[in-house]
Amino acid sequence: MEFHILPIITFLMLTVATNAALSPEFYWKSMLPTTPMPKAITDLLHPDWKEEKESSVDVGNGGVNVGVEKGNQGQGGGTDVNVGGGNGGVIVHTAPKGKPVHVEVGPHSPFDYNYAVSETQLHDDPNVVIFFLEKNLHHGTKLDLHFSQTSNLEATFLPRPVADSIPFSSSKFNDILHRFSIKAGSDEAQVVKNTISECEGPITRGEEKRCVTSLESMVDFATSKLGNNIDAISTRVGKETEWQQYKIAPGVKKLAEKVVVCHKEKYPYAVFYCHKSGSTNAYSVPLEGAVGSRAKAVAVCHTDTSNWNPKHLAFQMLKVQPGTVPVCHFLPQDHVVFIPK
Repeated sequence: MEFHILPIITFLMLTVATNAALSPEFYWKSMLPTTPMPKAITDLLHPDWKEEKESSVDVGNGGVNVGVEKGNQGQGGGTDVNVGGGNGGVIVHTAPKGKPVHVEVGPHSPFDYNYAVSETQLHDDPNVVIFFLEKNLHHGTKLDLHFSQTSNLEATFLPRPVADSIPFSSSKFNDILHRFSIKAGSDEAQVVKNTISECEGPITRGEEKRCVTSLESMVDFATSKLGNNIDAISTRVGKETEWQQYKIAPGVKKLAEKVVVCHKEKYPYAVFYCHKSGSTNAYSVPLEGAVGSRAKAVAVCHTDTSNWNPKHLAFQMLKVQPGTVPVCHFLPQDHVVFIPK
């Protein structure tokens, strides 16, 4: 799906991009000078903001045409931006046979714990899950996994002045559609509506959340919860495959018990659902694939699920009750975890 941003956004992007001091990358470095950017972040920086510029950058094929460089104005003077965020990110297949099938998780992210999963969303294969139990997070555990492709360049970050100038509210839904030239009733319109609805949804008890519409806002949220002495990490996969069996290799490491997790949302530009909960453990998990692939995945385990919707996808898949056992999931490659150093 493609969206079209009005020419004024292209103009604003050009104006802001010419001032390096206002770039999202500059803000990150000023606030987190000793924290390297994970790939999940650098993939979403517009090429004009990256410190190391390549001689030729193609952002039109299957990615983003932001109209900042000469000759990339897009047809009709608008700006083409694809919907990012993927379709759930990680598929885990626990059965020994059969090809994994992606679970349809409906309009809400599986990482939004207030919502239930319907019976029709579980029809493909009851053994396909994106959640697992913390007790299985150890060397030797075998899982059939598929880490989806990242949303590389599909929905880049906008500078905060630009992002803040664009409404992000259900009360301004029609205005948002107009600004992006999105037809009411279209699939694109539904994507926008679902994301805004999730961002405006209720907060789980003990959770602090914010949907951030710029990298600068993400940094502000993370540092307000954890301070400035933090690391940012994301899942890295060495070789993309449709699916394969992975074995957890030696070296599982518990990273932190106090974390901020930011989940990539589907939207015309980069939007993340960031939240902090006091009952979350983060792990670094080395994985070895059966066909030679290797991954260094980030796993997040929720130790208190008592306030989740009893019909949430995790409980339906794992056949457990809320609050009884820690529930874990791997993070897709385009999600980010902030942890104290």
